[in-house]
Amino acid sequence: MRGNTFGKAFCIHTFGESHGGAVGVVIDGCPAGISINIDDIQKELDRRKPGQSEITTSRKEQDKIHILAGIEQNITLGTPILMLVYNEDANPKEYQNLAQVFRPSHADYTYFKKYGLKSISGGGRASARETLARVAAGAIAKQILQQTCNIQILAWVSQIWHIKSNVDINKVNPHDIEKNPVRCPDEIAAKCMQEAILHAKNEGNSLGGIITGLVRNVPAGLGEPVFDKLSADLGKAMLSINAVKGFEYGAGFDSVVFKGSELNDEFYTDEQGKIHTKTNHSGGIQGGISNGEPIIFRVAFKPTSTILMPQNTVDMQGKETEIQVKGRHDPCVLPRAVPIVEAMTALVLADHYLRNKLIRL
Repeated sequence: MRGNTFGKAFCIHTFGESHGGAVGVVIDGCPAGISINIDDIQKELDRRKPGQSEITTSRKEQDKIHILAGIEQNITLGTPILMLVYNEDANPKEYQNLAQVFRPSHADYTYFKKYGLKSISGGGRASARETLARVAAGAIAKQILQQTCNIQILAWVSQIWHIKSNVDINKVNPHDIEKNPVRCPDEIAAKCMQEAILHAKNEGNSLGGIITGLVRNVPAGLGEPVFDKLSADLGKAMLSINAVKGFEYGAGFDSVVFKGSELNDEFYTDEQGKIHTKTNHSGGIQGGISNGEPIIFRVAFKPTSTILMPQNTVDMQGKETEIQVKGRHDPCVLPRAVPIVEAMTALVLADHYLRNKLIRL
C-alpha cells in the first residue's frame, strides 16, 4: 500500500535512506533449500556501488552485505530473508544549504506536497542509494533462475547522449560488458561515451542514455493475463528505477512503421520438434506471456537531475531564488544502473516463475 513493496509470490520490501544508518531489504517468498553464493551477491553490489571509476560519484561506500535472517550455511530456510548495507560515507551536512529549497527535477517538491516535509539529507527514499537493496534481492532472484531454468540476464549501455553502440545482440556476453567502466560491449562507442561523460562532468553537467536488456533461456508461459502481463510488470519494474523515462520491448515504438505482415513473428518447428519464431519483433513476449524466445527490451534514462551549475528555483515559501548544488553525484547514472536493470528483471521473472508453479498441478 505504501509503495515500498514489489512482487507477489517473490516479494521484496526495501527500507532506508541515502544518508541514514543503513539501506536494506526483506525478501518474503523465497523457497527453502536454494543454495546461495554470498560472494555473487557482493559482486552484484560492487557493480552498483559508488566510487568505482572517474565517471561515477566520488562517494566511497564498500556496500558490504550483511545477511541477518533467512539463510543458514548458504541455504535458504524458506523464511523471510533480511539483508542490509550500512552507510559508511554519508554526509548529510552537504545538503544543509538545500533544506528550504526545491531542487529542479528532483523529488523534493513532490515529496513535500505528499508528506508535508522533505528529507534534508540527500533525496531520502527518493535517492538512488535505495536501489542497492534491489540489487541484493535481485542477486538472489538471479541464482534461483539460474538453478531452476538456466536463465541468463544481461544488460548493457547501448547509448549515451547522441552516441550509439553497434553490437550483435546474439553475441553479447558478460565479459564484454564489464571490460570498460561504461559497461558498453562496443569498445569504440564506449570510449566515445566515456569521453562525453567526463566532458559533461567537467562542465558540472550530466548526460542520459539507454540501457538494453536481454534475457536468454526463458521458458514459455511466464506472465499472467490482463493486468499482470510479463511486459507490464517489466515496465513497472523499470519505471520504478530512479531517472527512468521510458520502457519498450521488442520492436517497441518502431512497431508503428511496420505493416502487420512485416511485424508478425511467424512460427516454425526445429529439428528437435521445438517451436520457435522466425523473427522476434515481439521481444519474447506475446499476449503478456513469454513465448520462449529471448526477451529484449530498452530502458531510457534522463540526465542526472543533480548538476553543479547555478539553477533557478523556489524555496518552501514560494520565493524565487538561485541554487548551486554541491556534493558527490554521478554525471551519468547509466554505468551503475546496469546491475539495477538486471536485478529488477530477475525479480520480475522469479516472481512469475514461482506464480506459474500454482497454475497447473
